[in-house]
Amino acid sequence: QVQLVESGGGLVQAGGSLRLSCTASRRTFSNSAMGWFRQTPGNEREFVAAIKLNGESASHADSVTGRFTISRDNAKNTVYLQMNNLKPEDTAVYYCAAKSLVGTFVKAELYPYWGQGTQVTVSS
Repeated sequence: QVQLVESGGGLVQAGGSLRLSCTASRRTFSNSAMGWFRQTPGNEREFVAAIKLNGESASHADSVTGRFTISRDNAKNTVYLQMNNLKPEDTAVYYCAAKSLVGTFVKAELYPYWGQGTQVTVSS
């Protein structure tokens, strides 16, 4: 059974930092690209960042480029999202997701596996 377990969300003031973590089973992690998405009430899940198997290729949404960084530790089966200079508009539920290495990484509908989500709230 595929499991993605997220942690690291919370409440932070604008300008602050948080690091999200997502741990997967070894079988899932070793063959997957990993992505982070976020969602606010009434809206679709929005792409935030994704990273390929060996970490040599990562992409970030324009809205977070320069502030957020995705990385992965294959020895720990864990992907991270370092979020710096947080803004109130970053407030959302953040989801970790896994998919095959083939195809685009920015479409939520192409990810078959999802974590439970972790709330990030940025106060002004």
